[in-house]
Amino acid sequence: MKKSKALLAVVSILILCIMTVNLSSCGAKIHAKDLMDGVTPRNVEKSENLSQSSQDVTDFAIRLFKEANENGENTLISPLSVLCALAMTANGAEGETLTQMESVLGMSVEELNLYLYTYVNSLPEGEKYKLSLANSIWFTDDARFNVSRDFLQANADYYGADVYKAPFNKQTMRDINNWVKNETDGMIPKVLDEIPEEAIMYLINALAFEAEWNEIYEKNQVRDRIFTKENGEEQEVKLMYSTEGRYLEDENATGFIKYYKGSEYAFVALLPNEGTTVAEYLSTLNGTSLNALLSGAERRTVETAMPKFETEFETEMSDILISMGMPNAFDPELSDFDGVGTWQDGSIYIGNVIHKTHIEVGEKGTKAGAVTSIQLDGATSAGPIEVKTVYLDRPFVYMLIDCENNIPFFIGTMMDVNG
Repeated sequence: MKKSKALLAVVSILILCIMTVNLSSCGAKIHAKDLMDGVTPRNVEKSENLSQSSQDVTDFAIRLFKEANENGENTLISPLSVLCALAMTANGAEGETLTQMESVLGMSVEELNLYLYTYVNSLPEGEKYKLSLANSIWFTDDARFNVSRDFLQANADYYGADVYKAPFNKQTMRDINNWVKNETDGMIPKVLDEIPEEAIMYLINALAFEAEWNEIYEKNQVRDRIFTKENGEEQEVKLMYSTEGRYLEDENATGFIKYYKGSEYAFVALLPNEGTTVAEYLSTLNGTSLNALLSGAERRTVETAMPKFETEFETEMSDILISMGMPNAFDPELSDFDGVGTWQDGSIYIGNVIHKTHIEVGEKGTKAGAVTSIQLDGATSAGPIEVKTVYLDRPFVYMLIDCENNIPFFIGTMMDVNG
């Protein structure tokens, strides 16, 4: 189910609905009906303390990565993108489905909404660095689906989600892909290859990062060297050499922190000790230990070298999230997304979770993007409903009842209509 690919931006896209939007900035007209009319984001007061929640989010990130990691292969995910997409989806979950999602995400949906709102709206941005997120909800114009206004309102309040309604056809697919491409600065050109008949909604979070190193690498700092894989295979690469001032070390690895312009964002590298594989090292990490490692970075001169690289990754996360503890959301018999809206033919459940990422690390800095797409499907009955027939063309019994208590206050028989 997992496939490694190359993608350059960190954009997460969760898809619950599909509609057509107007993307004037990239010259692509979107034909979906904008449903934000009457759904105005309300003022939200930011949380004053993010420390505890940040540790919970870090723990989620590590747990998610451990499950998504492909041994021996390049793996790249954006936990923030996935978290935003799942959080928006959770605003429509109820009952045991909601309980499982909150357990996997590490906090209640109310806490998560406030945390992500505060976090995203506090992100620093400068001329040489930026981390941007965008959200949208797309849903089918099928008359059998009625979306909940409370669901749209919550995602407008906390995520600033644009809401669109459209036929789920090829034009809608192009509109969604254009939205993704635009919001990821072109790093992720598309997230959908088709819109299946069972899809009724897409909830999308797009994330893009671009930053210049605090000190860019000069030509004389880039040299041809050998990179040795875990299986002993050697590769010719270009290593970028520099001297940094933050050193990291725990029992199983050493590393460093390299800052981008403004020192608001940074690149962290962790190298497992000789004889320790990457998978073995990952198994030792959790949110608490990673927080302790990063907060305990030593002020020490460290000579560093890292390869120039560009990589992409794509994975379908349904099995990952089920194994993490939220199976009900994917089961049409057990899912409870009544908070999203109503689907006349049956229940609403998550059909798939697609995550794509791309990163490019070079002499001047880093560009990265990710997309997480969560598709909500509408379940249909196993077969046609049997139609019953009752013709009162012979003698019958009848009654009048009190509907609240089901007590008949008249009972009769009709034996002869003309009698």
